[in-house]
Amino acid sequence: MSMLRGALVALLNLEDDLEVVAELARGDQIVSEALRVRPDVAVIDVDLPGLDGLSAAAQLHDQLPECRALILTSLGRPGTLRRALECKVSGFILKDVPPRQLSEAIRAVAAGERVVDPQLALSAFDAGAENPLTQRETEVLRQAGHGAEADEIADRLFLSVRTVRNYLTAAVMKLNARNRVDAVRIAREAGWLDHHGH
Repeated sequence: MSMLRGALVALLNLEDDLEVVAELARGDQIVSEALRVRPDVAVIDVDLPGLDGLSAAAQLHDQLPECRALILTSLGRPGTLRRALECKVSGFILKDVPPRQLSEAIRAVAAGERVVDPQLALSAFDAGAENPLTQRETEVLRQAGHGAEADEIADRLFLSVRTVRNYLTAAVMKLNARNRVDAVRIAREAGWLDHHGH
């Protein structure tokens, strides 16, 4: 990721009217650095270590409302768009857009416009954000999201460990996730693990 970030920074600095004032590798550094350098626009990757991009954007909006957030994401995360709009981000585009499109999006966001990549808007719309998980699968995944292991979840929900594992496996498969952690992230971004979520 750092090589990609370096390339982006270099490309953006080539633009006469854009200046990169800071680059960071972690989500939990964004707010403190933004308060220090006061940028007009923060370009934030959704997947960041330390603190995910949307949570960082929400904190940024609270503490430095004049700085607008432009989120970079990949396709296939329908719930992310809804969360991004709730987090008051100004822009939402794909990570792999051509640099020219990125710099245009930054200018638009700086000018107070809202930029949402049409492909992302369509995928959010297509998905209809229907939760494919049963209530039990959702509950088991929610517990796993809080860091509980299968045996703890079994105790809490009065299930056998094997049943809990089956629910987790089913959730991973239904969400086309890579693993349990990925499934938790997908379901969380789609808003399905909020308590009002089913």
